[in-house]
Amino acid sequence: MQTESIGQILLRDTELTAEQLDLALRLQQTRRPQPELGRILIEKGFITSNQLSVALARQWDLPYLDTISAGRFKVDLIRGLPLEFFKKHCILPLADQQGRVHIALADPLNVEAYDAVLNRLGRYCPRLVCPASEIEQAVSRCYYQNFNRNNTDNTDSQADTDDKVRTKPNQNKNIMAQSPQEDLLDIAQSKNAPVIKMVNTILFQAVNHRASDIHIEPYENEVKVRFRIDGVLHDVFTPPGEQVVALISRLKIMANLNIAERRLPQDGQSRIKIGEQELDVRVSIIPTAGGERVVLRLLDKGGSGLTIEQTGFDPEIKHRFRDVINSPHGIFLLTGPTGSGKTTTLYCAINELNTHERNILTVEDPIEYQLPGVGQMQVKPKINLTFANCLRHILRQDPDVIMIGEIRDIETAEIAIQASLTGHLVLSTLHTNDSASAITRLIDMRIEPYLISSSLIAVMAQRLLRVICPKCKVPCKIENDMTSLSGLDDLAQKQAQFYTGSGCSHCLNTGYYGRTGIFELLTVDEQIKELITRQDAAHIIKHSAVEKGMRTLRDDGIRQALGGITTLAEVLRVTQDKFELDIEKTEHAGTQTQQSD
Repeated sequence: MQTESIGQILLRDTELTAEQLDLALRLQQTRRPQPELGRILIEKGFITSNQLSVALARQWDLPYLDTISAGRFKVDLIRGLPLEFFKKHCILPLADQQGRVHIALADPLNVEAYDAVLNRLGRYCPRLVCPASEIEQAVSRCYYQNFNRNNTDNTDSQADTDDKVRTKPNQNKNIMAQSPQEDLLDIAQSKNAPVIKMVNTILFQAVNHRASDIHIEPYENEVKVRFRIDGVLHDVFTPPGEQVVALISRLKIMANLNIAERRLPQDGQSRIKIGEQELDVRVSIIPTAGGERVVLRLLDKGGSGLTIEQTGFDPEIKHRFRDVINSPHGIFLLTGPTGSGKTTTLYCAINELNTHERNILTVEDPIEYQLPGVGQMQVKPKINLTFANCLRHILRQDPDVIMIGEIRDIETAEIAIQASLTGHLVLSTLHTNDSASAITRLIDMRIEPYLISSSLIAVMAQRLLRVICPKCKVPCKIENDMTSLSGLDDLAQKQAQFYTGSGCSHCLNTGYYGRTGIFELLTVDEQIKELITRQDAAHIIKHSAVEKGMRTLRDDGIRQALGGITTLAEVLRVTQDKFELDIEKTEHAGTQTQQSD
């Protein structure tokens, strides 16, 4: 029987279109050496790596494994083969509960690597297909466990550590040149200084736990290391106080900072590699009463794979969002507090618009993701390269789409508006609590209302909600006060089924694993333009938009809770603000007064 082609399987089982497949096949013919078709489809965002793995498993009639649990990989199975072998070939031997061994591969046709593992094990083991990203994470966890076991009792004196920190300037230069390019997993297996191992362990654990930030906080009697996971800080461990100076010095060396300066704040950056994953590390150090406080922000460099499908849009919002970003000109603003995912959504929009017919330029501070085919400028205030100055020069580069990291002042806002009025699509962010408040914020910045109504095409507010952990998800009942705050009526309360996470090792006993977005998209139509010109208040503009069908952040969050994606408590935590609480208290007091009258 003839084997069905991978393209035919993907056309049948995924949302891949014939036009997208034809484009990928043409690209495959033009590249040398000729890449795999699946890799091109993933690069273009037409399919996901998981969809490719499922298709490969069906093509070759092999079992498919979507996740590798901690109990399936054994250190004994990988002993004798180098780490680089497993990383390069995306292959890993796994044991099931009965002790049977299978070989997980991302590419089932990688016969040479498969035979090498069989020769090492000395027995036949059947194949199964697993996503490359899942194998890479499992390899990292496996070697990390082995590293911890081998180095638990390996400690040096503080004097030895201090000697290693007090290196000569030329030695510092060599360390800084090598550290960003080395894989932390490779470094962890060598005989490095304990302080280097400590830094590598902290970074590895942070990546393994999906942390966005690492906080190193010295106090009078202790030092805390905390990770921000899914937007919430968690205490991880407390390192010995006498090692904190060496620890911070090592981080300064990695970020090319002055290790002798402890009185002034310092900012820097470094780049690390764990397996196939590359990350930028933004380092911020400030002096406090307890010592130097460090925050490391971890930025994954894989931003080119961000797509609109990953944002959490429902079909209606996704359709309206695409209509907005495909406008020929105008300003589209994203609003929300720091850490609400605005920049990520902007990158998704840029990836959607990034075709060879468009010239796309960005002004950012900092550049979080490198996007192929997009001209990206980094703001540098020290040399007066501000958002406004960058924009002036960008407009001479004949752009079709301009992305501005943030509108912070009237000068930037005015140039952005002029750019939109002269035929450019401008995407940017603004720090406001909801969509309507962005309009009044621009007016407060002394932008003329008629210019706002003429240039602004839409504003979208967003937040990030924690997702219920799939491993410990259970049905639950909601208290009456919580449903009343959510605005659900009695019928909806009776018919709705809510869920929560009971807590497990997979989610660090939080009940949540990962985050998704909720959105409030305000489209500027003729009625909204009239309200802007009249300089009406934000709540009037918002009320008008809601009457025309706009879903608020709260409403979108309730939709996610009713769908079993998140909890009602999480929705209220993220969307409840003081202004709404005051309104509810006022209305409640007014109702009681009327009843007493």
